[in-house]
Amino acid sequence: MIETNSRTILSGVQPSGDLHIGNYLGAIKNFVKMQNDFKCFFCVVDLHAITVKQNPELLSRNTLEVVATYIASGINPEKSVIFNQSSVSAHAELSWIFNCVTRMGWLSRMTQFKDKAGKDRENASSGLFIYPNLMAADILLYKATHVPVGNDQKQHLELTRDIAQKFNRDFNCEKFFPIPEPIIEDNTSRIMSLKDGNQKMSKSDLSDNSRISMTDETDSIVKKIKKAKTADVNMPSTMNEILKLSEINNLLNIYSGFSGKEKKILINEYQGKNFSKFKEDLSEILVDVINPISSEIKKLMQDQKFLKRIMLEGTNKANQVAKKTINDVYDIVGLIRNET
Repeated sequence: MIETNSRTILSGVQPSGDLHIGNYLGAIKNFVKMQNDFKCFFCVVDLHAITVKQNPELLSRNTLEVVATYIASGINPEKSVIFNQSSVSAHAELSWIFNCVTRMGWLSRMTQFKDKAGKDRENASSGLFIYPNLMAADILLYKATHVPVGNDQKQHLELTRDIAQKFNRDFNCEKFFPIPEPIIEDNTSRIMSLKDGNQKMSKSDLSDNSRISMTDETDSIVKKIKKAKTADVNMPSTMNEILKLSEINNLLNIYSGFSGKEKKILINEYQGKNFSKFKEDLSEILVDVINPISSEIKKLMQDQKFLKRIMLEGTNKANQVAKKTINDVYDIVGLIRNET
């Protein structure tokens, strides 16, 4: 029987393909560290992915690739629970109950819906609109006490906290759902495009040169960093100057995230120099970290039976916790669950 301890984390990655260094620094690298200090549930959020149209065959493959990336990056299935969200039906069940708890006004204020739906909101799926309720269900189903979030997800976690408090209050069950605390990473968690330092690095960007994928080969990594936008200046000497140059700041964030060196140390090391040596050193560090992970991802993707077995074991462990929570929720709400 899997028991959640007093420090539990739930987090996940969408299986939208072509995971890049932004996903690694902003999420997966931190997952690896967290598994030593928390009870961790790491899912592939495939239900979130279908809020926009997906190719079914690619969705299945991408789900397996996220699992492979988790393992190749150092997440240990013996320590952490790895599974795909849709395989645990309680995620969808609790999400519906939260649909009936959450206020429309709360959802209407979610900036991510506005950003993703754009000007054509009337044609956006209703799933995209109520997506934050499913995210809340993901977290609260395992009674997670902590959630790693980047800047773009802080609003959703605030909503999750509001939903937990409202459910506890509405049904007079104080402290049933914990109020999860954010684990906010430093600025290396928000990695921007290599072509535009004001746009987040994205799998959906039409230009492959805007991102470095976790399966990129050495030549590709070197080429992309060489082409990465900087500025018509040498490396500035102060943080204030750096912050005014978004592309340079972004490359320093990447360098810091992969090397472990503080940005101020890197600035002192390269100040006054042109960017050729800086880019050469950055490429070398990226290759050293990414190559072993990339090789292991490709190796694991050749053994899909193994990956599916890991997912099945994770699903069974997740269900042990999820079923207890959803059964309690049914009792609290007054729903009758008839099970043989």
